[in-house]
Amino acid sequence: MITIQKKDNLIIVAVIGEFTLTDYREFEQQVLYKPHGDGTVSLLFDWRDMLDYTVDVAWEEIKFMRDHGSEFDRVAVVTDDEWQAWGAWVSNLFSSARVSVFQDYDKAVDWAAGSESVEN
Repeated sequence: MITIQKKDNLIIVAVIGEFTLTDYREFEQQVLYKPHGDGTVSLLFDWRDMLDYTVDVAWEEIKFMRDHGSEFDRVAVVTDDEWQAWGAWVSNLFSSARVSVFQDYDKAVDWAAGSESVEN
């Protein structure tokens, strides 16, 4: 299950439980096909409550960042899981967006919103 919130030009996507392909399609619909106001949009993925994700979701994430990564200024990932952090850094290879991994949610929000210039 996912929840999606918008704060100015920051889109916050929280994953709860298993991240499925259906959830990922919902994310794409909300992020790619809805207007987000003026300026550059940033993303924050909150994976603290994500228990698992399917292989097809991992593949879709890589394709998404390759195809749409340049449309975002910053991508913050909140997790304390080493494999999820590694996956975020791999996505960084396919994107011109600045990607950073955080354990602290508030620091991630500040950085993704552009309030904090120092990366974690």
